[in-house]
Amino acid sequence: MKYLILPFIFFTTTLLKAQNADINLLKSINQNRNKNLDNTFIALSNSVAPASAIVPLSVLGTGIIMHDSTIKNKGIVIGASVALTLGVTAGLKYGVNRTRPYDTYTTIDNVVHEGTPSFPSGHTSMAFSTATSLSLAFPKWYVIAPSYLWACSVGYSRMDLGVHYPSDVLAGAVIGAGSSYLCYKANKWLQKRPRKK
Repeated sequence: MKYLILPFIFFTTTLLKAQNADINLLKSINQNRNKNLDNTFIALSNSVAPASAIVPLSVLGTGIIMHDSTIKNKGIVIGASVALTLGVTAGLKYGVNRTRPYDTYTTIDNVVHEGTPSFPSGHTSMAFSTATSLSLAFPKWYVIAPSYLWACSVGYSRMDLGVHYPSDVLAGAVIGAGSSYLCYKANKWLQKRPRKK
């Protein structure tokens, strides 16, 4: 039993330090923000749902119009990535059920109000899923750079607006990028499988 006490104390202390760093970084971003940019960051956050639907549908539609099965397949993979990200994010949100920072800390000035739990950031996960899947489908700098600039800006906007901890945003980015990479690799594996005659 005594051998379990030291690891427990170490784990608890590390967790408390991480939580303090999390809220301190959020306070620094949220309380020192340029309020003139609030509407810009709200618009960035609001761009996620339309972009996450338009991107896979546009790629799929282009493939159908051009009778190009490769582009069509890319649209399907991007759509699958977004769907997987949505499912994982929703499951974690209600499984972890983390309270929003503005509900826990009165010093956080939330510009918008959200009705779902905090962890992970759904906006960030969807933005990174869209950016990653699009970048994997079309690996050109002029696709990758603006995609990730947009996704990172969405993640930052969630902290600036006071609705997410940095750890929520980081987890969202990992989930979005990870889900997209998983779908990309799964598609590659399916494409290489020998077809039954």
